[in-house]
Amino acid sequence: MDIPQDLRYTADHEWARLEDAKVRVGLTDFAQEALGDIVFVQLPSVGDKVVRGGELGEVESTKSVSQVYAPVGGTVVEVNASLDGEPESINTDAYGEGWLCVIEPSDPAEFEELLDAAAYLSLTES
Repeated sequence: MDIPQDLRYTADHEWARLEDAKVRVGLTDFAQEALGDIVFVQLPSVGDKVVRGGELGEVESTKSVSQVYAPVGGTVVEVNASLDGEPESINTDAYGEGWLCVIEPSDPAEFEELLDAAAYLSLTES
């Protein structure tokens, strides 16, 4: 299982990367592995307001449908439209081409409150 050291994580298995005061969001390697083959992704729309811990979208796999939650609150400023045709990118490149959306946080301090890699590893091992 891959847990990049430079990212932050949620207990719900989303990752967050700070990029120029915005937060890129995706599902962790742990989450995509647990879900199995991902066949559909429902993303928010650009301009949507999201709250930390609130629903961000949905991921459907051959096993189940799972909610995706916002690691920070704010405004969605970009979505990964390529997932419409290639949802399996989450399985093959969870931390790269499989990203979900970018959020402009309303409270940048929320990012610092997310789990670091060591804390997330500990969570997945329990």
